[in-house]
Amino acid sequence: MDFSLIRSLISRYCVGEEIWVDSRTVYIGHKEPPPGAEAYIPQRYPDNRIVSSKYTFWSFIPKNLFEQFRRIANFYFLVIFLVQLIIDTPTSPVTSGLPLFFVITVTAIKQGYEDWLRHKADCSTNECPVDVVQQGKVARTQSHKLRVGDVVVVREDETFPCDLILLSSSRYDGTCYVTTTSLDGESSHKTYYAIPDTMAFRTEQEVGSLHATIECEQPQPDLYKFVGRVNIYKDKDEPAVRTLGAENLLLRGATLKNTQHIYAVAVYTGMETKMALNYQSKSQKRSAVEKSMNAFLVVYLCILISKAVINTVLKYAWQWSPGRDEPWYNHRTEAERQRPVLIRAFTDFLAFMVLFNYIIPVSMYVTVEMQKFLGSYFITWDEEMFDEELGEGAQVNTSDLNEELGQVEYVFTDKTGTLTENNMEFIECCVDGNVYIPHAICNGQILSAASSIDMIDSSPGGYRREYEDLFFRALCLCHTVQVKEEETVDGIKRGIHQGRPTSFYISSSPDEVALVEGMKRLGYTYLRLKDNHMEILNKDDEIERFELLHVLNFDSVRRRMSVIVKSGSGEYLLFCKGADSSIFPRVVSGKVEQVKARVEQNAVEGLRTLCVAYRRLSEAEYRDACVRLTEAKLSLQDREQRLAQAYDAIERELVLLGATAVEDRLQEKAADTIESLHKAGMKVWVLTGDKMETAAATCYASKLFRRSTQILELTKKRTEEQSLHDVLFELSRTVLRQRSMSGLSVDCQDFGLIIDGATLSAILKPGQAAVVHGNYREVFLEICRNCSAVLCCRMAPLQKAQIVKLIKASKEHPITLAIGDGANDVSMILEAHVGIGIMGKEGRQAARNSDYAIPKFKHLKKMLLVHGHYYYIRIAELVQYFFYKNVCFIFPQFLYQFFCGFSQQPLYDTAYLTLYNISFTSLPILLYSLVEQHVAMDTLKRDPSLYRDVSKNSLLRWPVFLYWTCLGVFDAVVFFFGAYFLFDNTTFTSNGQLMTTNTQMMFGNWTFGTLVFTVLVFTVTFKLALDTHHWTWINHFVIWGSLLFYVIFSLLWGGIIWPFLNYQRMYYVFMQMLSSGPAWLSIILLITISLLPDVIKKVLCRALCPTAIERAQETEKLLPGHVTSWSPLSCCRPGDGAGADPSHLHLGAAETRSLRRADPLPQKLLARLAEGGGEDRCPVSVVRLSGAGFVCYAPGPETSV
Repeated sequence: MDFSLIRSLISRYCVGEEIWVDSRTVYIGHKEPPPGAEAYIPQRYPDNRIVSSKYTFWSFIPKNLFEQFRRIANFYFLVIFLVQLIIDTPTSPVTSGLPLFFVITVTAIKQGYEDWLRHKADCSTNECPVDVVQQGKVARTQSHKLRVGDVVVVREDETFPCDLILLSSSRYDGTCYVTTTSLDGESSHKTYYAIPDTMAFRTEQEVGSLHATIECEQPQPDLYKFVGRVNIYKDKDEPAVRTLGAENLLLRGATLKNTQHIYAVAVYTGMETKMALNYQSKSQKRSAVEKSMNAFLVVYLCILISKAVINTVLKYAWQWSPGRDEPWYNHRTEAERQRPVLIRAFTDFLAFMVLFNYIIPVSMYVTVEMQKFLGSYFITWDEEMFDEELGEGAQVNTSDLNEELGQVEYVFTDKTGTLTENNMEFIECCVDGNVYIPHAICNGQILSAASSIDMIDSSPGGYRREYEDLFFRALCLCHTVQVKEEETVDGIKRGIHQGRPTSFYISSSPDEVALVEGMKRLGYTYLRLKDNHMEILNKDDEIERFELLHVLNFDSVRRRMSVIVKSGSGEYLLFCKGADSSIFPRVVSGKVEQVKARVEQNAVEGLRTLCVAYRRLSEAEYRDACVRLTEAKLSLQDREQRLAQAYDAIERELVLLGATAVEDRLQEKAADTIESLHKAGMKVWVLTGDKMETAAATCYASKLFRRSTQILELTKKRTEEQSLHDVLFELSRTVLRQRSMSGLSVDCQDFGLIIDGATLSAILKPGQAAVVHGNYREVFLEICRNCSAVLCCRMAPLQKAQIVKLIKASKEHPITLAIGDGANDVSMILEAHVGIGIMGKEGRQAARNSDYAIPKFKHLKKMLLVHGHYYYIRIAELVQYFFYKNVCFIFPQFLYQFFCGFSQQPLYDTAYLTLYNISFTSLPILLYSLVEQHVAMDTLKRDPSLYRDVSKNSLLRWPVFLYWTCLGVFDAVVFFFGAYFLFDNTTFTSNGQLMTTNTQMMFGNWTFGTLVFTVLVFTVTFKLALDTHHWTWINHFVIWGSLLFYVIFSLLWGGIIWPFLNYQRMYYVFMQMLSSGPAWLSIILLITISLLPDVIKKVLCRALCPTAIERAQETEKLLPGHVTSWSPLSCCRPGDGAGADPSHLHLGAAETRSLRRADPLPQKLLARLAEGGGEDRCPVSVVRLSGAGFVCYAPGPETSV
């Protein structure tokens, strides 16, 4: 009998096996198809609820406790606490249980509060009101109640509640404009199209009468891909079938712009939307220091077990002799005699474990938690990281990763809104060899005095009016810019000039807006697109009308776009603009050399350049172009390829008109920040959803790529020309050949890699040839390791996270940091070891989901180079010091067992055992870990290379850990045997105590332990004082105050008979010890001997092989008055200091100040240079006036002033 059917049914309905279907059917308005059409198969889809929280009310306690006790330390202390409860141990269970309870409670409260904030944000999103068309009427519901198939009404400036297919819009042409800032980081407007058969619907009744179904692919995270079709039923005829693509799909998180309202149908909801699929689950992040602590804990746990085993074995070996097993003063009960030896041995083993348990103090974890929590406020309080424009400073969302800021090796940054302000500025244009440099024109802000034109005539014959007019008309016509009267952004109305509403431009490309606004400043104003006619206002205030016939859209392979227009005189014109590499090969005439020289010069300055060309078409040529374009657009298969062939045939034999230069304004000090990160040894990657050309120009401007950088391309265009295998191995050979040659030459070639999302998918794509793809992955990583910078463009949000994960999982396991400002960056922020959100213009989703939030990208420099450096130094010292002082504390206890018959007798009093880590020694190290500055803050900012000294967890490596442990063992041996040999000559007194014959001091068990403990407390405190570089009054107060507290406590503890104690074994012990002169001598002598090896080691290391940090410390001591924060070379320049002339302008290679043409400083600079001043500072050869600023050319690196 065949049971396969039964097994499949059981597995499907009982086990929960999912039957994967390649497509889904969506019934618009939940209407069944008409009889005789396709079969009606109801499908269940998730609701529109978004869940980003980690816990629920019922799962919080068990799940949080499970996560916390996964930590080795917490689990260990729980076991010790239970042992103290079960058996009779030398110490009280409170000593372990109370600190553990405190740590667990504080951590649970902190994580619960963070998750409550996520719950609050989810509720705000899920309860957002949404308008739905039901039975021809609009009904309001909540976002989480939306279902697949609902028809939704979305109004201007509203965010799409789920993934929608556009049915119709308020615009007559069925289009709508959308910003996808929170998805791919692009704040420009994109155009989406309605289904042709439904674009005419204007009312809810018309939309409600629609009878149609949508067949589309199952949810997948690629933002730029969508495949589907819609079947529209009319009467009883065959349904009209229309194709659907990405241009019809409105994604959740995008915002409707410049369109009054739209009607759309939900196809993906809730956690199946593309935005949700690009989110990473929020996991618990652990720092490298915490991992080192856990490793050290395992080592000390092994030491602890070894000690307990050794003492247990030796105890029974010692008691094997007759009379030692049961001495006359300690008779056993009958029950103890009957207990098996193994049980007694195991009980003794556990008792020794508890006795030596203090080698791993729970107070260290309490102190670490307090240090992280309190230390995080230094970031929040930092006034230099406060942004007056936003009115906010840096925020710390999690304090668990403070020290990780000092260990970053890879920085992954978004581009738009992170590196740049996304604010394009038209700088200049070159028309037939003549350069036009207008005043500064900011995107969206038309400045006054717009009538003047500054010109630098670099051509011998002047310029021709015909080319000038054609150039300006080309830029006014060759674009996809939309015109709006005014727009309100963040409560500010843009597009209002001198109190009157004026035209405001929006486009899918900020460059196009800047160019059209630039032409407006130069006298040619684009007015509108009306009835398929483009209207422009020329210099003579005459309106010219051009019929828009065809738009040859831009794509990243062609790197250009074109329009075919018909002038008022009936002339057909093709205007084309694009990258120089795609325009120059197609040009047959024009001043190519002059324009090319200007383009290269602007590119060197980091400006974004475009070339402009045109071609006059005859009637026959225009008809031929129409036929080619129509055939390509109607083809259902290979449409993109056929369109590319048609474009290639049309865009030929062009006449070059000129070129433009546009600046994508970087955020303030973004280039300086990236340069500092490079000097600190970090590799910076830019991950963006933007086009390759745009992103590459930004990389040059931000100094990620330099003029000498050789760019390696790993893009879809290149892999179409060659196989991916060939391209990868060719690039690998290139970088490896250079690396092998670098050992023979001083000058090493600098490589930069550019990769796009499509190629990355091919590299990471799993499949049958997994081994081959694995090789591809390794080859790709090898190429990246040999590149100083990497640019990843056209990245989907999930691909950004995949890149970060790929680097994290590489064999070096580097520490990664991701920084971004939009919701599209959340995935990589959550994936990286440290996630930083920027409080930008693209919402607060990145800042809310990040570990840290900063106002601007420039603040990353101080956060890593200063705060991160300090945090790591402090907590590394804290961890090593805690283990050291507890080895000093507990190893004498281990040695003491050899002298007390392994009876588990404590060496120290219970009060000393309890308060050693809580009161006597914890506050000095806590304060040290909060305020220590081993190097001045200005020095760290001035010399980023100091960051390398603490990278790769250098202070918590095994050799350093072994040194601290051996130092602790040495000091413990000195404490114990020093006290032992100094007081070994003893006699009995009449009351049974021991008295030394040479000092007449009462010397018993507690006196010996108190002497060892006193030397211990003073030694470990002085050790910390020797390690302290930054002394303040609070350091003195805490360090010397803790020692004074120990003395006062001991005097009170042993000097008063406390009524609540059953017995008082420490009565008068401390006073008796201090009454002896040799005791004072021995304390001083033993402290000196204990500290001597560490002091000698430090002196020798500083003299023979000083680190960069130690050299910086010496520099600070030698030249404390000459070190300033503004110049990296101020400590070694002659003449700098108090006597320097403040009127001199010092130009350093690393000093950059961004100026506008209106600033007064350039005139002073020119005057100063004309007078011959400043030759000792900057020997200037050429000063050139530029729209981008004033550039000083010196023999050294180029510096923009």
